[in-house]
Amino acid sequence: MKQRENLMKVIVPVLSILVAFIIGGIIMICLGKNPFQAYGFLFSGAFGSSRKIAQTLVIACPLIFTGLTAAFSYKCGVFNLGGEGQFVMGAVASIFFVTRSGIGGIAGILLSLFIGAAAGAVWGAIPGILKITRGLNEMIVSIMLNYVATLFMGYVYTTLLRDGSVPQTFAIPDSTKLAVVSKSFPVHWGVWVALFLAFAGYYFLFYTSKGFKLRAVGLNSTAAFFNGFPVNRYVLFSFIASGAVAGLGGSVELHGKQLRLMGGFGQGFGFDGVAIALIAQLNPIGTAAVAFIFAVLRKGASTLQTGMQIPTAVVDIIQALVIIFAVAGTALLKLPAIRQYINSHMGKKEVTD
Repeated sequence: MKQRENLMKVIVPVLSILVAFIIGGIIMICLGKNPFQAYGFLFSGAFGSSRKIAQTLVIACPLIFTGLTAAFSYKCGVFNLGGEGQFVMGAVASIFFVTRSGIGGIAGILLSLFIGAAAGAVWGAIPGILKITRGLNEMIVSIMLNYVATLFMGYVYTTLLRDGSVPQTFAIPDSTKLAVVSKSFPVHWGVWVALFLAFAGYYFLFYTSKGFKLRAVGLNSTAAFFNGFPVNRYVLFSFIASGAVAGLGGSVELHGKQLRLMGGFGQGFGFDGVAIALIAQLNPIGTAAVAFIFAVLRKGASTLQTGMQIPTAVVDIIQALVIIFAVAGTALLKLPAIRQYINSHMGKKEVTD
């Protein structure tokens, strides 16, 4: 039974991606383009060289962080839709530290990353505290805090840390930039931090007692409460931990890629992370894999447009279709009739084998 459920959790996202690519190919045919040639350009843009692969990984990095933010909180049964705000606040705290403290080198980087994670944790704790103390809806509170964080960031890069006449902050010092693996493979070390967190999150959720208790609260908070689990404590912990992941992601994006704050920083990462987590069935390792697929689409879109004169909107449609089919497929699998059919059909196959 458990093996069948795990198998379906893998099949649904894979089929969703395949069907989305097929429909994307049909759209390309309607535009008078060869879909096989078009997808060749798409994948060459993402995998055509070691440098392009590195760029794809760098694009995937913030998506992994915000995807893990959503996946971790959802496993506890709460909906943290504030990943973007926590991401932004992590970057804001880091830019203040590195531009005002004068501490550089490895010590400056580590301290800045820690401060970014702490800022994200504090921003994530706000909807958690309001939920367990006042019963407020965490989705509404966390979404509204996204706007507060974005507006505060705007205030920072237009006034407090503005670089001359340009509406952006000063660039971080060169000594606090995240190092890359090599010139031919320019992946900054923040990517490896994101991948480490994906595997560490998976281990924590599925191989530790604390992770089991957190998932138990997410499955049935009432039953967990009557079995002696401190439900409110786990709810608050999930907000703080997921906020810290997002804040760390914002700090990594600042030190590894953007190097300064400006308009549009972090825009859309939070809600993309929610979609990625849902497609991955809230599996941390699966979240990293789906984030990489999204990065492939984004990196290859420009090559597709240049090589085939196909608008990048087609790639956006494919990405949207992946989300729609994955969420719809997951919802269908929860219908009693569908579950009964799958269990009976696969059960007969196991008996036959």
